[in-house]
Amino acid sequence: MSAAVLAARAAPGSAREHVSAPPLDLGSFVAAQGPALVRLARALLRDPHRAEDVVQDVLARAVLRWGSIERADDPVAYVKRMVVNASISSTRLAFRRTERAADPAALPETGVPDGAAAHAERDLLLRLLRRLPDKQRSALVLRHYEGLPDEEIAELLGCSRATVRSNAHRGLATLRTLLQQEEVGGGR
Repeated sequence: MSAAVLAARAAPGSAREHVSAPPLDLGSFVAAQGPALVRLARALLRDPHRAEDVVQDVLARAVLRWGSIERADDPVAYVKRMVVNASISSTRLAFRRTERAADPAALPETGVPDGAAAHAERDLLLRLLRRLPDKQRSALVLRHYEGLPDEEIAELLGCSRATVRSNAHRGLATLRTLLQQEEVGGGR
């Protein structure tokens, strides 16, 4: 999609009223955003396989509502919100069923030059991150992994910016405590 089309979709009361944007193709949307949606879900969920299932379910629902999604001001944010909500719902369902998520394998490598040390650190961080409560984990993943500002995170999670900041603060404090326990205990 061209920058002009994106700008027309993003600016309310702008050229969008005068020139209709060409329809957003679902196939190209999935090709462009699919990997990022899976990474987001993997970061939010404890099980990478369930994360892929969540994204697949979200995209299946998106197909049915594609007409309204493509007319949204920001279709990417709309679908990300769907992934966040589905991830949280999936975690709640698993908790209700008393399912125990296995400690998943690490996320695919991102091409870190010094693989061993960075991979071990990343594994530890992901393992500790998965131990956080849903809201804290979501706030940290969206802020630090996705790079979203608090305002967008609040919109995605359906809460206030203060709640986002509070959850991020508590999540970081819990991560520090868990990291200290890992260092003292020599890992678990």
